[in-house]
Amino acid sequence: MDTPPTESMMDAAFWITAGAILLMLAFSAFFSGSETALTAASRGKLRSLADRGSKGAQTALDVTEDNERLIGSVLLGNNVVNILATSLATALLTRVFGQNGVAFATLIMTLLVLIFAEVLPKTYAITNAETVAARVARPIRFVILIFSPIVEAVRWFVRGVLYLFGVRADPESNILAVREEIAGALSLGHSEGVVEKEDRDRILGALDLSERFIEEIMLHRSGIEMIDANLPAQDILAQCLQSPHTRLPLYREDPENIVGVIHAKDLLRAMHKLLRGGGIDNKALAKFDIMDVAMPAYFVPETTTLDDQMRQFLKRKTHFALVVDEYGGLQGLITLEDILEEIVGEIADEFDEVKEDQIEATDDGAFIVDGAMTIRDLNRAHDWQLPDDEANTIAGLVIHEAQMIPVEGQVFSFHGFRFEVLEKEENRIATLKIRAL
Repeated sequence: MDTPPTESMMDAAFWITAGAILLMLAFSAFFSGSETALTAASRGKLRSLADRGSKGAQTALDVTEDNERLIGSVLLGNNVVNILATSLATALLTRVFGQNGVAFATLIMTLLVLIFAEVLPKTYAITNAETVAARVARPIRFVILIFSPIVEAVRWFVRGVLYLFGVRADPESNILAVREEIAGALSLGHSEGVVEKEDRDRILGALDLSERFIEEIMLHRSGIEMIDANLPAQDILAQCLQSPHTRLPLYREDPENIVGVIHAKDLLRAMHKLLRGGGIDNKALAKFDIMDVAMPAYFVPETTTLDDQMRQFLKRKTHFALVVDEYGGLQGLITLEDILEEIVGEIADEFDEVKEDQIEATDDGAFIVDGAMTIRDLNRAHDWQLPDDEANTIAGLVIHEAQMIPVEGQVFSFHGFRFEVLEKEENRIATLKIRAL
């Protein structure tokens, strides 16, 4: 018996509609997986792949430059195919099951979209983010090109609505800066045991150079060893030989009046020259002028960042600078080694004086800390989060919070810690006992 034309048409329409639904689900899976891959892929890894010749990785980098337009286009395409698939399924199942077709269409499409258009493609995409991103970047770029007028109109509409509620959307702003992204990844790696604490501190120390200033790490003027340029040559030579430092500032009359810097090696060469000339006697030494071998002093403002100062040291091929304030007064000195120690930790050689540990643990779980220890070093040693915005040393932090010069035995509690002043030297807090509350 021949099949009636109407029934044949219904069979054909049924299978065509079912095929269209499956096609829409495939498009939905593509959009979902692409969104996940392109947003989860590491731009560093994509850049590495692009440098090795991957055109797909380069395209992925290009399309992710404007995340707002990328996500808007993908969401628009995903919503269009999902709504179309649901509408076709509702029409198809309503024809087969009548009014109950709406309920069947809702249940079936929810399961199909959830499993095959969301969970499955997103799981695969996040597992192979860079590979998937490189493969889908070209078709997604085409999708962005098609939907860009609509997406741009939606962007302006959304910003207009937000503006009415007092929200200012900055299209150029980033949710996370690169520094915070790296710091977060390092902290996560350290908590999971993948990154060692020393490695984390070194990388973060290098990243912090542009945000920290010379005044935070300089040797204070009270600790600078200087030489009076008016002293006899014998005394200057003796002081240079006794000093553990190779460079020493020279002053006249007043320590604030710096007239140069003497390098021990330059002084040694001058003495050797006198020795070879047979004139190294008291008369020759009396005529010797230390300024003949002294170098000009290099002054830097205390507000210079460590990153800029390190670049200046490398550019000038020098390792030593004197720090002055806005009035030109001497505040301290800084060396290239001081900056490097902020990255790699303490650098010691055979001429450095042996320093006692600035932190000593006690039996009751507290710590005896040298007041001159910097807050940054203390935080790095114990993974604490004491603020260093208002003071550089732990003693300075206590004075700032107390708003007074404490006396021995006084106890303060702030920032989640208990601070007890153990020793003082004149107006300086020499030793503190710190315990976490």
